[in-house]
Amino acid sequence: MESIAHNMTTLFQQLGLDSEPKEIENFIKLHSPLNKTTRLENASFWSVSQAQLLHQLIHEDADWSIVVEQLNNQMH
Repeated sequence: MESIAHNMTTLFQQLGLDSEPKEIENFIKLHSPLNKTTRLENASFWSVSQAQLLHQLIHEDADWSIVVEQLNNQMH
């Protein structure tokens, strides 16, 4: 089975957000920093479906864990 490389662009595409590098940077700047106690998937700016997807990627899909953790670190 071939491993798929995920990156910030593909994560933002999965979330239905603009995935251009400058737009990703703007999104992170707009919504950062998150409170230290706020889990990434519980942030108030996500839609219900985006929050559910992030929860699933964090807890069930190891292929996505690195890029989701990168976003989490950048948001905090």
